[in-house]
Amino acid sequence: MRTVLSVEYAGESFEGWQTQPHGRTVQDALELALARIADAPVPTVCAGRTDTGVHATTQIVHFDAPVARPLSAWVRGANSHLPDGVSVRWAQGVSDDFHARFSATARHYRYVLFNGPVRPALLHARVGWFHRPLDANAMAKAALALVGEHDFTAFRAASCQAHSPVRTIRYARVQRHGEYVVFDFCADAFLHHMIRNLVGALVYVGKGAQPVDWLAVLLCGRDRTLAAPTFSASGLYLCGVEYPDQWSLPGQGRIICTPQLALPESCIEPESKFVD
Repeated sequence: MRTVLSVEYAGESFEGWQTQPHGRTVQDALELALARIADAPVPTVCAGRTDTGVHATTQIVHFDAPVARPLSAWVRGANSHLPDGVSVRWAQGVSDDFHARFSATARHYRYVLFNGPVRPALLHARVGWFHRPLDANAMAKAALALVGEHDFTAFRAASCQAHSPVRTIRYARVQRHGEYVVFDFCADAFLHHMIRNLVGALVYVGKGAQPVDWLAVLLCGRDRTLAAPTFSASGLYLCGVEYPDQWSLPGQGRIICTPQLALPESCIEPESKFVD
């Protein structure tokens, strides 16, 4: 039976999602725990592979269970074998035509940036940090150029293996909440390092190093070497995946859970109230 999981993890505890020979990835930890429940190998597929240091509040994973187990075993049982930095939030059975990656119609990411002169020790690795004042209004205006279908060559990593650099962004928002600047992105899919490169470029606009129309210029130029450096992974969260409602997944397929940090209440979107 094909089973879907919602998995949460703290990215600083792992070297990304995708399995590696050294075994220090989220996929390695999850598959080891699931194998303990199934008494057999359990290969998994995720909605979006995340890099070292990137967090997830709701990574969607599917696997084909080699044995029959109650759904509670894939949650409580797996969690009993998982390290502290990762947990399974819920499990649900689906038909074999569901695919965590290819069935997804959208992904949501949030980047949380602390904008103050002193680095935030209590949120170490959970938020990004920039010490100079940033103009959130200028960044919000610059981000509007990203909405729609574009060639994002200027914002993809050199090692990106995607066949096409074209992606469609539904929204790109920048808001200030006290000392925090929050970046929200939703697209059909993202390229390797795309969001961290977008945040880096927006920070250049926010600190006054580039004009508001710079991101539009970069999009047209399609030259990664002209854009800003890749920003830190610390504040980046995969926080939502959307699917057609034919599989009766939670939230009618709109599975979204924005990160619950020590942010002002105004920063917590109503949709984040849905947890499992």
